[in-house]
Amino acid sequence: MNWILLIIAGLFEVCFATCLGKAKETSGNTSLLWYGGFLVCLSISMILLVKVTKELPIGTAYAVWTGIGAVGSVLVGIIVFKEPATFWRVFFITTLILSIVGLKMVTK
Repeated sequence: MNWILLIIAGLFEVCFATCLGKAKETSGNTSLLWYGGFLVCLSISMILLVKVTKELPIGTAYAVWTGIGAVGSVLVGIIVFKEPATFWRVFFITTLILSIVGLKMVTK
């Protein structure tokens, strides 16, 4: 169950990064709504991260959480914000995914 909560926490990290990107593209009340979404997603992500670190090693939990956030944010950047999907970006994101899976496999 802790691993599922950790994945959800990582997905909320992607959401708060996406909200920051969308807030940058907008202005006025729309921008404020995106910043509100950022605060909600940030809070949920942090609460879940704190919860899972009571059972999982902090180093592993934090690495997986940031890894999910990094991979997800890059994918959102490519898909939503039309950032370039160069060979090296995809290569290094793939190695990051493999590292996250490896941490899961070696952690009890």
